[in-house]
Amino acid sequence: MLQKLSISNYALIDNLEISFDKGLNILTGETGAGKSIILGALSLILGQRAESRYFFNQQKKCVIEGTFKIGAFHLKQFFEDNDLDYEAETVLRREISADGKSRAFVNDTPVNLPALKALGEKLIDIHSQHATLEINDPEFQLLVVDAVAKHEDLLSDYKSKFKSYKKATSKLQQLIEESDKAKADLDYFQFQYDELEKAQLAADEQEPLERELLALNNAGEIKRNLSGAYYLMNEGETSAIIQLREAGHQLNAIEMFNPQSAELYQRLNSVIIELKDIATEIEVIEQRTHTDDAHAEEINTRLSLLYNLQKKHRVNSNAELLQLQDELSDKIQQAVFGDEAIERLRQQLDADRKELETIAAELSANRKKTIPGIESQVLNSLSEMGMGNAALKIELKVRESESPEVRKIEKADLLSRNGIDEVRFLFTANKGHALAEMSKVASGGELSRLMLAIKSLIAQNTALPTIIFDEIDTGVSGEVANKVGQIMARLADNLQVITITHLPQIASKGQSHYFVYKDEESATTYTRIKQLDKQERVLEIAKMLSGDKPGESALQNARELLG
Repeated sequence: MLQKLSISNYALIDNLEISFDKGLNILTGETGAGKSIILGALSLILGQRAESRYFFNQQKKCVIEGTFKIGAFHLKQFFEDNDLDYEAETVLRREISADGKSRAFVNDTPVNLPALKALGEKLIDIHSQHATLEINDPEFQLLVVDAVAKHEDLLSDYKSKFKSYKKATSKLQQLIEESDKAKADLDYFQFQYDELEKAQLAADEQEPLERELLALNNAGEIKRNLSGAYYLMNEGETSAIIQLREAGHQLNAIEMFNPQSAELYQRLNSVIIELKDIATEIEVIEQRTHTDDAHAEEINTRLSLLYNLQKKHRVNSNAELLQLQDELSDKIQQAVFGDEAIERLRQQLDADRKELETIAAELSANRKKTIPGIESQVLNSLSEMGMGNAALKIELKVRESESPEVRKIEKADLLSRNGIDEVRFLFTANKGHALAEMSKVASGGELSRLMLAIKSLIAQNTALPTIIFDEIDTGVSGEVANKVGQIMARLADNLQVITITHLPQIASKGQSHYFVYKDEESATTYTRIKQLDKQERVLEIAKMLSGDKPGESALQNARELLG
């Protein structure tokens, strides 16, 4: 339910605020007063495109805000899916700056326009005389049948399972394609895998081999430097160890005169011991170091193999080669055993399809039982609205299966996201004329009344959002207009209805009546709106009956219409 609409800086509106009531809300006013402007502003918070040239003041931004009571519409999942804070009283706001930049908010959380539009479509249904394309849409026609059939839980269960079924079908298609490709490339994959397996790769072997080869290639220089270091430390007449020993003797000789020299002597002896150990290790390494051309050639050969494999497969390490080897193994397994996985998935799909067919058959049976009641109730409503010769036939038939070219992996089945049925509404407004698609045989006024009858029926069976009728009463008058008003009033028993009308018979049926007018007393023209009290309603309806200066008879007629 739309509780409040605030409009700032849009078209002829500087600032305007409307609080709507539940039930039937009537908007009246002279042509051009601004009723369509209010709808245009409302459409902005429903995600429609905005143009700054419609601003009241080009130097200020336009702000439209709507407050909705949404507790009855089961929208928590929508809010969760779009990462929005759910509130039973939700505020939609749209801000458009003078340069055309737009921002949208739901409960003060920024949203993009598609999300705003998706939410708006769940809250308000705007219907005008010319917005009747929906009634010819097979999806909408099926929605009508499902709404009256009242099998929402069954249909929801079917759609959830069908979604999983289609996902599994896509997975099967992918497996088949991958398996076919794997089979075609099996010999190539096997050759590459065998080559890598034969290499007996280790993830961490390359760097140690490169270090070992570097040492072998420079063994002579390593040995010379180690020998020179050992000589300088331990063998020469002036080797480091001999000189340090002599220094120790000098410190020891003055120990009795300088006690500190004893500590230094001990430390020096420790250094000599460490140097002896170092010299010994140098000697051992030098003795182990030798040239080995054969081993160097083996390492060279191994590294060349690794480098060539890496270059061939465009990788930089053995770890990547091993990963590729695992991938090739998977592809080989898929080629060899892929048919088993495909068959398992096919069997699962067969079971899922049978379950879906069972549910779809139940949906179809419900729809079939519901259709006569829909036809009867719609025709009764149309008869009330002066279309007593109208005829409506709802055809329910099983979908035609798709061609084998389309169904490459599924058995040719009849399932769609709504079941196995296709629905078609056939209509004529005139006795003796053949039934046909509604767009071909009904005028705009007839389609509008037909849509009113259908939406009235839906409202009796499901929770619709607020519905707005924008002058759909064009082309009717007299008692027919009175009947249209009665149907709108009945419709308002189940949902909020906002109706823009020029007919007093319809205006008199509302619980709340709003008058839209132009304020031209100042230098600037403004669109204003006011909610009429009882006496003001009498005067307004009397004017709708007879003109700006109604007589007593018109006023009395207005009182009678208002009851």
